[in-house]
Amino acid sequence: MFTELNHCFRLRRRPTGRVTEADLEYVEEPIPAIGPGQALVRTLYLSVDPTNRIWMSEMRSYIDPVPLGAVMRGIGIGQVVASEREDFPVGAIVTGLTGYQSHAVIDDATDEMPYAVLPEPLPAPLSMFLGALGHTGITAYLGLEDIGRPQPGETVVVSAAAGAVGSIAGQIAKARGCHVVGLAGSDEKCAYVTETLGFDACVNHKAADWRERFDAAAPDGVDVDFENVGGEIMDHVMNRLNYGARIVVCGMISQYEASSGENAWGGQLSIGQLIMRRASMRGFVVLDHADRFPEAIGYLAGLLGEGKLHPEETIVDGIEHARDCLNRLFEGSNRGKLLLRVADAELPVPATEVAAATA
Repeated sequence: MFTELNHCFRLRRRPTGRVTEADLEYVEEPIPAIGPGQALVRTLYLSVDPTNRIWMSEMRSYIDPVPLGAVMRGIGIGQVVASEREDFPVGAIVTGLTGYQSHAVIDDATDEMPYAVLPEPLPAPLSMFLGALGHTGITAYLGLEDIGRPQPGETVVVSAAAGAVGSIAGQIAKARGCHVVGLAGSDEKCAYVTETLGFDACVNHKAADWRERFDAAAPDGVDVDFENVGGEIMDHVMNRLNYGARIVVCGMISQYEASSGENAWGGQLSIGQLIMRRASMRGFVVLDHADRFPEAIGYLAGLLGEGKLHPEETIVDGIEHARDCLNRLFEGSNRGKLLLRVADAELPVPATEVAAATA
């Protein structure tokens, strides 16, 4: 039935620093045949996330490293093009760990995370289910809802504020009446964060006087830190914590390109401020809360409909560019959610109710 090849990336060695062709090899292979209890998915969009870099290493993580020689792990959205099971009919739009490849097989016996069929009709453009209405938006919602618990008038700090998760977290905090301060890696990004996303302030952490600028932007201290970066940025924020502050540890992207091993994570110098300010710090992984996804999507779709959520996507065409896209995350050249458009749907996709959601 299918004459084309499966275009995929296989992990050949553990990278240090930027990912090279020797680390992640682009190959073309026969599309796998399916049997009873399986379905074949054609990948439409692939999510490019900082955590992908962790999965390539041997860092101690919440999921096993990708084995050498295996297709690179990644979350995607695809369309079922052949099926031997009733719950995934041909034409259905699904999301799951498709991997860095053009075609994936749904198989409950081997899948690391269950696939899910997206709703019909779709409440927003398809790509948003990997961004604002997908795992990145859900991450922002759960981190604030369960750990940050921002109250009106409190100061909420968001690092990597122009990124996929940070941009959504800051907008949620603004919708809840908070004073929101972002940190980003350029003046252009900071202007976007304040002028488009509505943050009260944003500090370019690459400026020589960024610490002084941050202190001026958060004169009353910090009540909630939605942490995506770690390192010296997090250390400075911790020295500005108010009594009873909450730190949401979502990511530590400043450390993801370190060499594999037990000491790859380094350490925070100001951790003692948790004691001094009677503060709390908690990490979380969105995959642990699949039962809360409908709740989160409903909340985020509500903000979107009210015009209080302005998601942005950076979309690159072609599976062959996946390796370059992953490196792009660590160069800081994208805004919002970084996605790879792998293919167009072969069969009709259910119409969206919010066709102009990204306008």
